[in-house]
Amino acid sequence: MTKPVNPATLATPNGTTRPQLRIVIVGHVDHGKSTLVGRLLHETGSLADGKLEMLKAASARRGMPFEWSFLLDALQTERDQGITIDTTQIRFRTKSRDVILIDAPGHAEFLRNMITGASQADAAVLIIDALEGVRDQTRRHAYLLHLLGVKQVAVVVNKMDRVDFSEARFQSISDEISAHLIELGVAPAAIIPISARDGDGVAALTERIGWYRGLTVVDALDALTPAIALDELTLRLPVQAVYKFDDRRIVAGRIEAGHLAVGDEVVIMPAGKLARIKTVEHWATTPLAGEHGAGRSIGVTLDRELFVERGDVIAHVGAVPSDTRRLRARIFWLHEQPLKAGASILLRLGVREVRATVVAIEKAIDPGVLASVETREIARNHVGEIDISLAQPVAADCYADNPRTGRLVIEVNGRIAGGGLVLSVEPGRRAVSLDIVPVESALQPVERSGRYRHAGAVVWFTGLPGSGKSTLALALERRLFGIGGSPILLDGDTLRAGLNRDLGFSAADRRENIRRLAEVAGHLARNGHIAIVAAVSPSRDDRAEARRIVDSAFREIYVSTPAEICEQRDPKGHYAKARAGALKDFTGIANDYQAPETAELKIDTSKRAIADALNSIENMLRQSGILHDQIVDLAANI
Repeated sequence: MTKPVNPATLATPNGTTRPQLRIVIVGHVDHGKSTLVGRLLHETGSLADGKLEMLKAASARRGMPFEWSFLLDALQTERDQGITIDTTQIRFRTKSRDVILIDAPGHAEFLRNMITGASQADAAVLIIDALEGVRDQTRRHAYLLHLLGVKQVAVVVNKMDRVDFSEARFQSISDEISAHLIELGVAPAAIIPISARDGDGVAALTERIGWYRGLTVVDALDALTPAIALDELTLRLPVQAVYKFDDRRIVAGRIEAGHLAVGDEVVIMPAGKLARIKTVEHWATTPLAGEHGAGRSIGVTLDRELFVERGDVIAHVGAVPSDTRRLRARIFWLHEQPLKAGASILLRLGVREVRATVVAIEKAIDPGVLASVETREIARNHVGEIDISLAQPVAADCYADNPRTGRLVIEVNGRIAGGGLVLSVEPGRRAVSLDIVPVESALQPVERSGRYRHAGAVVWFTGLPGSGKSTLALALERRLFGIGGSPILLDGDTLRAGLNRDLGFSAADRRENIRRLAEVAGHLARNGHIAIVAAVSPSRDDRAEARRIVDSAFREIYVSTPAEICEQRDPKGHYAKARAGALKDFTGIANDYQAPETAELKIDTSKRAIADALNSIENMLRQSGILHDQIVDLAANI
């Protein structure tokens, strides 16, 4: 966000080439944010004619002294209570740029509104009351800026008149907030002593702060680096709606980043469908010509009939967002109830809303003290990193790649409960380099289930070489087939002789071997079969990836036969002989093997007969909803 940019490439929505900077002003309640904004408007000559006089007259009628904050606090409720509730945006111009100021709430109860304001900012002004100093809420706001990826922060120490413009007091606050920001990885762009009410340090340095030789607030805003022009980023056009006009289907939305023109080849994500832009439409006008850049709301028609829905993202070929059902985010939590692993949430990524589950929570932190704690939950006003599993695929970017589409908001029961940054995205498996549209089977799962009398599943046998995986897999295949089921055996070595013959035995190749096994097995399961996989699959992470690919149909069986017995058996003998030099010997494999922690079933073939083990597997499949009762009854006669 701080990459130097040629100002000539930065175009504001009105077509000018002046650099544009979006700045959020944050701080503890009553530290003077709105007062500073009002003063800035006055000092830069940005007030409409008569506006100041009108507000002074309104204050006199109310019997209240005039406050600069009244310029922003437009809501009646805010004036009555003396606090800013909503997020207000207002424009003004300095000598070198156009500034959009976002005045965000400081009160603890309105932090969720601040997320909305700060999430749109390129830089921030953090305001501190010279008398009160750095408060817990000040630290939370600083951490929230860090959380939302705002790397440029100018600090304003306001109300210096309340401490007689004490240089010592200013220096003390400066040292404290500098240390806090640096610990967050943010070097303050400037720390400025001011009196927003009287104007000291806002646009000019006065005698009362004669000991200060730094920038004024206006100078500091001019010194901040504009963000990379949104037009210079890759195209992101989130779909807000699809309208039918005459014989045209118009896909409408706002270009969040990049640019678009008639004839462009685009991809609609997360489906990965290709099309060309046929026309660009604007309401009540003829089709528009030329390129259309970030910030413009447009409608487009495509050169082919495709199903497009709200929340899809249009991107250029070769620069698409990931289609994903799994992402990692750093969030600030605002809800009264702590966020816990396993919680169901509503996730908003741009205009897309999707149900999601919190899979894991890490690095929970109290921003007030920056203390990381080991916990499975994130308390109110705390920060944490979470892994999220999505109910449906979505198109998503990491914040580092695209700040406009890399932020998210969490809702619980219709209320904003948190927000933050997308740190990483687990890429989906959809190809978009070709016009590939996956074809669904003509048969419904219930049709296959009715014939086979079981649901689709993957039964994954893992264990040491010689543990009995293949023996159990073959026996299970025979039993299920004998009762009318549709089992298909996928032995790890068999696939290595064909589909996976291009893979070696490095960690990366082993991982890819398991991924391919899982992809094939998952496809079979989705088409109603029971895929029986027998593979050492020694890595716990690789097996976890297989479970993610297969999803709810995955059943893991750990064949836990002791290593000393496995080594004696090792019926294939390949770990020490045929693959000498390519693999470790049996002891090395045994030492590297990571036993499952959450397998659906555990079987030691040195202590149980095959028939008894099969009965346990069959019972597990029945209890977990894979086998129908009818199948179990028939199995008893085999």
